[in-house]
Amino acid sequence: MEKTLNRYFPFFLLPTLAAFIIAFIAPFIMGLWLSFCEFVTVQNATFVGFQNYVKAFADSTFLHSLGFTALFAVTSLIIINVVAFALAMALTKKLKGTNIFRTIFFMPNLIGGIVLGYIWQLILNGVLVRFDVALTVSAKYGFWGLIILVCWQQIGYMMIIYIAGLQTIPGDLKEAADIDGASGFKRLFRVTIPMMMPSITICTFLTITNGFKLFDQNLALTAGEPGRTTEMLALNIFNTFYGRVGFEGVGQAKAVLFFALVVFIGLMQLRITRSKEVQQ
Repeated sequence: MEKTLNRYFPFFLLPTLAAFIIAFIAPFIMGLWLSFCEFVTVQNATFVGFQNYVKAFADSTFLHSLGFTALFAVTSLIIINVVAFALAMALTKKLKGTNIFRTIFFMPNLIGGIVLGYIWQLILNGVLVRFDVALTVSAKYGFWGLIILVCWQQIGYMMIIYIAGLQTIPGDLKEAADIDGASGFKRLFRVTIPMMMPSITICTFLTITNGFKLFDQNLALTAGEPGRTTEMLALNIFNTFYGRVGFEGVGQAKAVLFFALVVFIGLMQLRITRSKEVQQ
């Protein structure tokens, strides 16, 4: 059986590898090249060196969206993981109806970002209109509107990951902590959290990368208004590439910078959290 698998392995690998190269590797390499070009279509690209990157850093809207996205990512990272962890702790207790609550909390993650954006736009504007304001009146309303939307969507998903992590903690450790007379606070920080670091690594990675890559919800909820002050990085790149004639190369340069930033932050986060994982 093993010899047969080894013999036909290349035939099974080739279609997947070809699809990966055509759909990901080739467009990525072409995107890198186009970031150094001025173009309208890929057939008429003209090499201009680092001119597009200079224009990208000179764009005040790009720098503002970078700061806005960073603040959003950090805020959502903290809120989502703290609330998801608390819910996971509560729903792993021996209580009635925990499976129902797990399903209810997870369901928002199944709804698409565009749909969620328009739904929460109606809900939040319906509340704010009572105070004679709207989401697009001020950047702070748009910011917290995005926070509420993303937290509502992602907390349930992260909660499931934390529940899986809690269920893998050996019962012997909990019993040993009880025998030693550890308080609930010490048991949480000396036993539960250290043993949960693999789950924390996954959840923080997903949360922070999703925060930086957010697009659908931003487009549907605020569309960057008022005055592009709630425009996040992905939406800024989209508006530059498709909304400004002659700036296609600048938009592509922003996309490359965006990719490098997300990869760097993701790798740094993985390195920091993995270093704190406990070997079982």
